[in-house]
Amino acid sequence: MLNAMKTNIQKYPAYKDSGVEWIEDVPFHWEVKKFKRVFYEIKKRSNPELNCGSISFGKVVYKDDEKIPESTKRSYQVAQKGDFLINPLNLNYDLISLRIALSDIDVVVSSGYIVLSNSVKLNKTFYKYFLHRFDVAFMKLLGSGVRQTLNWNDIANCDLIFPPLPEQTAIAAFLNRKTTLIDQAIGIKHKQIDLLKERRQILIHKAVTRGLNPNVKLKHSGVEWIGEIPEEWEVKKLRYLANCFPSNIDKHSKANEKEVRLCNYTDVYKNDYITDDMKFMIATASDDQIIKFTLKEGDIVITKDSETASDIAVPTYIKEKLTNVVCGYHLAIIRTYQGSYSKYLFQALNTKLFNAQFEVCSNGITRVGLGNSDLKNGYFLLPTEDERIKISNFLEKETSKIATAISLKEQEI
Repeated sequence: MLNAMKTNIQKYPAYKDSGVEWIEDVPFHWEVKKFKRVFYEIKKRSNPELNCGSISFGKVVYKDDEKIPESTKRSYQVAQKGDFLINPLNLNYDLISLRIALSDIDVVVSSGYIVLSNSVKLNKTFYKYFLHRFDVAFMKLLGSGVRQTLNWNDIANCDLIFPPLPEQTAIAAFLNRKTTLIDQAIGIKHKQIDLLKERRQILIHKAVTRGLNPNVKLKHSGVEWIGEIPEEWEVKKLRYLANCFPSNIDKHSKANEKEVRLCNYTDVYKNDYITDDMKFMIATASDDQIIKFTLKEGDIVITKDSETASDIAVPTYIKEKLTNVVCGYHLAIIRTYQGSYSKYLFQALNTKLFNAQFEVCSNGITRVGLGNSDLKNGYFLLPTEDERIKISNFLEKETSKIATAISLKEQEI
């Protein structure tokens, strides 16, 4: 943030070493103050009439009150509009999220949060930006214990910069203006990405349900939610097209197991294709597990368990021969009986039409899961072999173009 100020605002005549490594140089006339000289911890206040809230990536947001027991809510503390809120809990569980926020709503939050107010006159918007930087660059290095949790005393003696109030106000206005322009540009790119993803869905859906001939004769599939299909196509349950088996390999090592590369949930969820040059987690597996769960070229891997039903049966495709890579826990392998069908089946799983049937039958409370029998009883379409090869090749080419376009937009963001 300081570098941005120096670049975009008229250069100051002199700078000095702040004495704080993560802050570096500051304008000569700026002060460096202890956190406790600028902010103080607010004594915990309760008000069950207020909505529950929490920090989400640097913003205070409302939580679903219906999911919070009344006894828990009564233990919550008030964070009012204009208070600064810090989530000091379990830092080592999440090093990505922004954990400090300036609240613009009145809420009650977990008693584990630190609620602060300013003890001197300052521009709160300036410190909203500054404390984001403090969070990312320094606060995550603080704390102790297995769960790496902070308290007010851990933060109180940390150093902050304190420019004159008019400069705080000018910098805050500058950053508001610039970040608004950036957010607008990012918003446009996100809309473009959404349109590209929608085009990809339409393209795949049309190809895997109608084929490539727009004039093909249709018949009713016999399955209401599938509707009409090309005359020469069949409807088959997955059990007749592929062998399906969930993995039981986790990342925890056990005695007498061999080291393997583990394709885990994130690898599958975030990637359309799995390739050998990816950085896999290292785990261990027994000989029996290695024989059963080693991934082969042409395998489809899907998410079998997740936090939400909409994340069930998300597929990825093993595009090439892998070296010593096994399928991890919370995932299932689909290995088709005919190699020519695997790529087409993967593409069908990328449509909401076929994916939704697994979302509906998944169940659970804190996590949802898909039973193997439900997976095997899923319906898919079976074109003629020649046609499914043509469809697969067409979709691979066209979706690759769309993926490249999406990647370019993401790089621009």
